[in-house]
Amino acid sequence: MSLEEHLKNILKQESMNRRHFMGMAAALGASSALASSVFASSAFAATPKQGGHFKIGMSQGSTTDSLDPATTLHTGTQIVNHALYNYLTEVNGKGELIGELAESWDASPDAKVWTMKLRKDVTFHNGKAMTAEDVIASLNHHRGKDSKSAAKPIVEPITELVAEGDHAVKITLSGGNADFPFLMSDYHLAILPSKDGKIDPTAGVGSGAFILEKLDPGVNIKMKHNPNYWKEGRGHFDSVEIVVIADVAARTNALTTGAVHAMDRCDLKTVHLLKRAKGITVTKADGNQHYTLPMNCTVGPFDNVDVRLALKYGINREELVKTILHGYGAVGNDHPIGSSQLYFNKELEQRKYDPDKAKFHLKKAGMDNLKVSLSASDAAFSGAVDSAVLYKESAAKGGIDINVNRVPADGYWSNVWMKDAWCMSYWGGRPTEDWMFSQAYAADAKWNESYWKNDKFNKLLLAARAELDTSKRRQMYGEMQELVRDDGGSVIPMFASYVGALSDKVGHDQIAANWDLDGLRCLERWWLV
Repeated sequence: MSLEEHLKNILKQESMNRRHFMGMAAALGASSALASSVFASSAFAATPKQGGHFKIGMSQGSTTDSLDPATTLHTGTQIVNHALYNYLTEVNGKGELIGELAESWDASPDAKVWTMKLRKDVTFHNGKAMTAEDVIASLNHHRGKDSKSAAKPIVEPITELVAEGDHAVKITLSGGNADFPFLMSDYHLAILPSKDGKIDPTAGVGSGAFILEKLDPGVNIKMKHNPNYWKEGRGHFDSVEIVVIADVAARTNALTTGAVHAMDRCDLKTVHLLKRAKGITVTKADGNQHYTLPMNCTVGPFDNVDVRLALKYGINREELVKTILHGYGAVGNDHPIGSSQLYFNKELEQRKYDPDKAKFHLKKAGMDNLKVSLSASDAAFSGAVDSAVLYKESAAKGGIDINVNRVPADGYWSNVWMKDAWCMSYWGGRPTEDWMFSQAYAADAKWNESYWKNDKFNKLLLAARAELDTSKRRQMYGEMQELVRDDGGSVIPMFASYVGALSDKVGHDQIAANWDLDGLRCLERWWLV
């Protein structure tokens, strides 16, 4: 393979800007002229064009899916949200927070009062102009005693929402939160049009780049271009279609035959073959996505911390990264904070596979051996069932007998996750430590998938959120990572890269790594070349 071909392959597979690419090319011995030529000829650097019908094959979808952003569970519905709706803030391709519907924001010195100034040029699909009342009604949809929203822990600290004219909202919190603008980009907190102080959450009407045409939950969704879309340089397709193809082999075949233009969740066992396919680009983005195995800490035997520790020592993380991820990721340490995050605890000892320690903790729990059932489906993540089988083999050496309960993919997130005592799960990660902890580990979080409650952790969570001193925040978040690792109810064996694939007919800018598929915004950001 020539150096030019090698550079082209690297640019196809890695998310990087021009500066990064030029530096890497120079290190490989390429001239600046050659590197510039390769970069300029790539789809990454192509000029966006309007038009065409874009189809994407998605691994996840269920007959129970809804257009209500409060109930969004998986990547399929998250992609839909970012096509139909907009948010107050947005994380761009470089991982930076920028305004979306909010053009700017200011905070009081204690970070308790935030004023979001809104754009004045936004119109919803139904023709209504976006105002502060729509923002208030949309956020209130997730608040209140009867709210079933997964974003309820995010908005619960809000004590008051006040419109300051039509294009500004003052938001008062119960305590300071320096990360508050980041939280407003959460994929549940879409802004919808209101009437009499309420929104219609299932109508599918937003201000996004695409307008709903047809929804067949668990099968497909069709949307057309919004001719009045306010965001310049976004929403290039004339129409888009999301097709649910749960089987990875079928999804891959749909891409290679041209039935779809892109797919998520490549089969990492065969991705090296896909890379050789003509006209196909495999993309890789390293973010905070991690795979979890949450145990229900309120039921036996998982209510015993030594049982939880035995299970954590019984998994061979290195083997999973090598065998399941094929190197597209890194080992986890039983907490959800990634190594690239601001307050990642670098001093925390990495937990390793140790059957003897597993046996030790079983004895502390008063057991000579342990028999448990683990529900698994590749709906959780590609390779989840194989991971469970490998786990069964490694845990057996520690006196643990894991029964792998293979369950159907359809309805997994509504019928198995947070229903069965132990199952497979995944998280796309969150940009800030507080966000991740608040949504999945706080005692009252709707998505506290292990039903874990730790008083010290919850006190630290509140204290760290209001603390403006970065050194103190670092110490508190470091301690929280240790508490989750040693007391928490989730085995977190690995962090996984986002690995997808798309046709060479698809153009894009730098692919964001904060969520899958370009920060969940592929439909808005990509185009056909």
